[in-house]
Amino acid sequence: MDLRIFTEPQQGASYDHQLAMAQRAEQLGFDAFFRSDHFLRMGDGDALPGPTDAWTTLAGLARETSRIRLGTLVSSATFRHPGILAVQVAQVDAMSGGRVELGLGTGWFAEEHAALGVPFPEKRFRMLEEQLEILTGLWSTPAGETYSFDGRHYQLTDNPGLPKPVQASVPVVVGGNGPRRTPRLAARFASEYNQSFPEKDAVAPQIARVRAACEEAGRDPDELTYSVAFVAAVGSDEAEVRRRADAIGREPAELREHGLAGSPAEVLDGLGQLAEIGVTRVYLQCLDLTDLDHLDLIADAVMAKVG
Repeated sequence: MDLRIFTEPQQGASYDHQLAMAQRAEQLGFDAFFRSDHFLRMGDGDALPGPTDAWTTLAGLARETSRIRLGTLVSSATFRHPGILAVQVAQVDAMSGGRVELGLGTGWFAEEHAALGVPFPEKRFRMLEEQLEILTGLWSTPAGETYSFDGRHYQLTDNPGLPKPVQASVPVVVGGNGPRRTPRLAARFASEYNQSFPEKDAVAPQIARVRAACEEAGRDPDELTYSVAFVAAVGSDEAEVRRRADAIGREPAELREHGLAGSPAEVLDGLGQLAEIGVTRVYLQCLDLTDLDHLDLIADAVMAKVG
């Protein structure tokens, strides 16, 4: 099972905080460092130092790391124009030597859009579908040819599809818990299907829906990686679990129920249950970006035993 670190820098983290965590995650052997794509703090608390742009940050990290994979969970279709996003992702992929992955979703945080002055349409799923079609179309257009698209939301004319990513195919992460449209979208475009913060008893039924959508589309369901994201709060003893829960404004019992929390043995048990239902990748949401010792403990007492 792959273990990845996932952060929410809009909650109060500078580029330097993110760099320190990404570099520590790389040193410890984690598979990837992912971040959210948000510009407004959620909930109460100190908003300083202010937001950082996801793709600007990943470009910096691309030059200051060497092995770890980098990506978004997830970029919002409302923030990004697909023609420009295709260039940004391809450039960061080149800057990283082919280590970028793109998570893309519809966006959901209405207050954030109001604060930024960004339109927040009521219906956004078709936007996401068109963006995925455009991005994959641009990257797969042979050199010397052009790509055009005439959709409801986006129109592109004679785009040369440049620059090309270093990777032959940038991994695309599609997520969401919708029972019908999301599985079909994952089957069509994704290399990975992600469920972020689901109810644990909902994970297996949704994986089954995605696998069925792949079969309906004539695609081998085993081509997809099935992943989940859960908040992590791991401690060597109960006092440390409590301290880490307090630092992110949560309760240990609630984190145990809805996240991956408690002792290393408890977290290993939770990962084992996820593996049994077909999950092969887990994003550990580490909300306190100053707590690098948290990564040390997870690497030593959890990741080393996952195999």
